[in-house]
Amino acid sequence: MNVTIKDVAKRANVAPSTVSRVIADSPRISEKTKRKVREAMKELGYHPNFIARSLASQTSQVIGIVMPSSADQALQHPFFPEVIRGISKAAHEKKYALQMSTGEKEDEIYEEVIEMLQGRRVDGVILLYSRVNDKLMKYLLRHDFPFVVIGKPHQRAEQITHVDNDNYRIGKEATQHLIELGHERIAFVGGNETYLVTADRLLGYKEALEEAGLSYRLEYVIYEEFLQKANQEGMRNLLSLDEPPTALVVVDDLIALDVLKLLDEMNLRVPDDISLVSFNNTLLAEMSRPPLTSVDIHIFQLGYEAAKNLIEKVANPNEPVKRIIIPHKLVKRFSCDYVRK
Repeated sequence: MNVTIKDVAKRANVAPSTVSRVIADSPRISEKTKRKVREAMKELGYHPNFIARSLASQTSQVIGIVMPSSADQALQHPFFPEVIRGISKAAHEKKYALQMSTGEKEDEIYEEVIEMLQGRRVDGVILLYSRVNDKLMKYLLRHDFPFVVIGKPHQRAEQITHVDNDNYRIGKEATQHLIELGHERIAFVGGNETYLVTADRLLGYKEALEEAGLSYRLEYVIYEEFLQKANQEGMRNLLSLDEPPTALVVVDDLIALDVLKLLDEMNLRVPDDISLVSFNNTLLAEMSRPPLTSVDIHIFQLGYEAAKNLIEKVANPNEPVKRIIIPHKLVKRFSCDYVRK
């Protein structure tokens, strides 16, 4: 049996146009009427044609997700599947689909997203990064296209809805934890130095050292996105200093896992010889040996709030700009010694 909108309207005792508006999730229809129409649709086994729905509402019902690099590379990092899981949850609640950028390089991603926007294939986009002088962010602002950033925008933050952690505070608290354990020689292992999250955590690290009366040493700050064999020189030089650090603040769990492997190769024991604090508190932190002390930044919630607020912005272009800060928590495990003598 081919069930039509007219059949649903008859069962719900409403006009066919009301059914169409319910399918389009029009705010003009009361929740009581929406429930009645949806119950009729369920009873009759009616499934809306979402292409027709998009035409009726002049929206695509699709959110664009913009990766910081190629999807293949980014999805190997545990942060991105988890943040996308949060986005997916919020999108599902509002019957939105997702479209992900697939370009390999920054320029390819930029061109791909511009085509996505100009073709109206998405109603808005979520940027899963915030980097210095990002040309895509400038394009979105210039053309007043709905978007939300996960992270703190480099410029014009007051004009951009963004969902973030207090990364300055996170970096400071992670460093203070090591200082409280008695460490005085603490190094910072950052990721991509063009990302604002790295810069903010470094600022927090500096502030914690300063407040404790400890010196900030340039040779104790390195940037390593991945620590494969070809890219270990910075870490090896750091650990071979005349006064090597006794503790490391590492920008995320994935890099920390590589650091643990390198330390093992150099016969340095964790936490006996050197302590580690990391960020993100992914499953890797719990499963590593030893398990990592890591700051839980609630990745799922970052994604969920980003999608929720983007959908609100699409539904109401006058929705005010928001800065949403997701709380964090230091999860203590065995990569830190409890009291350093």
